Amino acid sequence: MKKFLALATAAVLTLTACGNGAAAGNKDASRKTIRLAYQAFPSGDLIVKNQGLLEKALPDYTITWTKFDSGASINTAFVAGSIDIAAIGSSPVARGLSAPLNIPYQVAFVLDVAGDNEALVARNGTNISSVADLRGHKVATPFASTAHYSLLAALSQAGVKESELTIVDLEPQDIQAAWARGDLDAAYTWLPSLDELKKTGKVLISSRQLATAGKPTLDLGVVSAAFANAHPDAVDAWRKAEAKALDIIAQQPDAAAEAVGKELNISPADAKHQLSQGVFLKPSELYSQEWLGTDGKVGDLAKNLLAAAQFLKAQNKIDAVPDASAVEKAIYTKGLPGVFS
Repeated sequence: MKKFLALATAAVLTLTACGNGAAAGNKDASRKTIRLAYQAFPSGDLIVKNQGLLEKALPDYTITWTKFDSGASINTAFVAGSIDIAAIGSSPVARGLSAPLNIPYQVAFVLDVAGDNEALVARNGTNISSVADLRGHKVATPFASTAHYSLLAALSQAGVKESELTIVDLEPQDIQAAWARGDLDAAYTWLPSLDELKKTGKVLISSRQLATAGKPTLDLGVVSAAFANAHPDAVDAWRKAEAKALDIIAQQPDAAAEAVGKELNISPADAKHQLSQGVFLKPSELYSQEWLGTDGKVGDLAKNLLAAAQFLKAQNKIDAVPDASAVEKAIYTKGLPGVFS
C-alpha cells in the first residue's frame, strides 16, 4: 500500500505537469478558486455542472471542472493536493480515510444511494447464471471503487474466494471496450457503461440488492478539510447547488434528463432511464440521523463508512481501520440543517 501511495502521488504530479489531469496544486488557500472533480455517471452533480449552478452562486470564484474515471484516481488527486471538491463513491472514501492514505477530506453531501445503476453482469453464452458460477472466470471492475467493493461483497455473500477467479482492474470505458472484444466473462460497473453490457449480458446482482443485504454503497460529495476551513461560505453554496439539483431530479425530470444527457452525450430519454435506476434523497433527508446528521450530532453515514473500512481490512485492501472518532470528524455537518432549510 505504501508503494501505491508513492506511485499515486507521482502519477498525479506527472499529470498536472503535462496539463492532462486536475489543476495544479493550490498553494494559496485564500485564493478564490474551486477545483472540482466529477465523474460521468447520472447524478445531480452533472446538473450542477451543466446548468452552471455553482458559477451563478459564486461569480467571484474561478471554478474548474475536471473529469475523472474512478474514485481511485480522485483519491490520488486529493493526495497530490490538486482538487478541492469531488464526486466519489463511499468505498473509495472509506479507503481514503484509512491508512496509508489518511486523506484529510470530509463528506458534505450524499449525491445518491446506489441502486440498479451499479450491477454485476455476466456475458451471454458463458453459462454463468449466479455469482457462484464466477469461479474460474475473468471479471473486470475498477479497483478501489464502489463497484469493486460490491463485487467483493457479492463474492463473500456467495462463499466464493477472490483467488477462485481472475479479477482485472479496468475503468468503465475500458470495460466496455474489453467486453466488445470478448475478453471478459463478467464485469461489475455502473451507468452508462452498465447499460451497454446489459444488451449482451445478464445481471447477476445489483448494488440495490447488496444494500438490502447490509452492504450499501453511495456516491458522495467530499471537500478537502483545508478548503472547508478557508472557504466555508463556498462549501455552503456548493451544497445548496447540489440540493437544488436533487430538487430538479425530483420535480423537473425532463430538465434533469436534458442536462444529464448533454453531459453524457446520450438522449434525454436514455438519461431519464438511467436516472430512474438510482436512489436520490430529498435535501431534507440529508441531515437526518440516517445520513449526515446535524451540526453537533453526526449521522449514521459515519457508521456506514466505518463498516466499509472494516470490510476492506478483512479483504486485505487497506492497512488499518480508522478510529470511529476519526470517521465521525470526516462528516461535514457544519450549518446543518440550516443550509438545506
